Amino acid sequence: MTATPSTTSPAADRQTPSLLLRGLRKAFGDVAAVDGIDLDVARGECFGLLGPNGAGKTTTIEICEGLTEPDAGTVELLGFNWRSHAGELRQRIGIQLQETQFPDKLTVEETLRLFRSFYRRGIPVEESIRTAQLEEKRNARVGGLSGGQKQRLAMACALVGDPELLFLDEPTTGLDPQARRHLWDLVDQLKQAGRTIILTTHYMEEAERLCGRVAIMDHGHIIALGTPQQLIASVGGEHIVEFAVAGAGSSHARVDAALLAALPGVQSHRVDAGLHQLSVGELHTAVPRIFDALAHQGLHLSELRTHSASLEDVFVGLTGRTLRDE
Repeated sequence: MTATPSTTSPAADRQTPSLLLRGLRKAFGDVAAVDGIDLDVARGECFGLLGPNGAGKTTTIEICEGLTEPDAGTVELLGFNWRSHAGELRQRIGIQLQETQFPDKLTVEETLRLFRSFYRRGIPVEESIRTAQLEEKRNARVGGLSGGQKQRLAMACALVGDPELLFLDEPTTGLDPQARRHLWDLVDQLKQAGRTIILTTHYMEEAERLCGRVAIMDHGHIIALGTPQQLIASVGGEHIVEFAVAGAGSSHARVDAALLAALPGVQSHRVDAGLHQLSVGELHTAVPRIFDALAHQGLHLSELRTHSASLEDVFVGLTGRTLRDE
């Protein structure tokens, strides 16, 4: 049995980061999945890690969880490392994988009792069932659960050990909107209780709603880091105007990009598959100017939409593609 750390241990120091990465590297053959990452996550912080498939996000998380050995670099959780304190760390962290395989023949309650038995201390099974809103399914076999119900069971199993540091990998995948909102409320409660949460997600609204800070990964590097508000402000405007022109494939329908970019209130302009995207400060002044500029060029809109700038726009601006692109 691993001894509980003393009050003089690194984990007892509230100033010690919950997660510390220095020079983290991992390659698979000639592909550098993680290429020199430095990162600190503070105690009680909900930290989001965003990136498309192949960005290195999953490899980074698996290294932090002790599932994958890094090629180089420092990895510390709660002041400890996996090489010297693996037993203690397993008692103090919780993990929800993107897809968890449970024994189909066990019931929900039996599964939670099994997971609870792995920990010296933890949350009562009854409380875990209520937390996951699985009261009506407590005696149902896991094999008969829906995808969303299995996801809620995975969350309950991650929490049953009462973890200080919680890894949530795409936690709301497969959940209906009401269940997703319930999980968001639960994450808020966990933050208020002082737990640290590392969250990966493809839902930008989720990251903006839950995370105090986010890191955006691409090609094994962290390419942006800050609060959602700071990163969104880096887009250069509060709103995004997207439009396409009729007959975009014709030489007669060519948009004068320089003219658009020079319009007052337009911060930036880019084109993606024929769709023009402009970052603007004020919609009510920028949109009429855009209309006038297009009319002056004899162009007609075939598509128009606007939205507030988001983390998705940050990622597109940095990489030229959307977060869900392969």
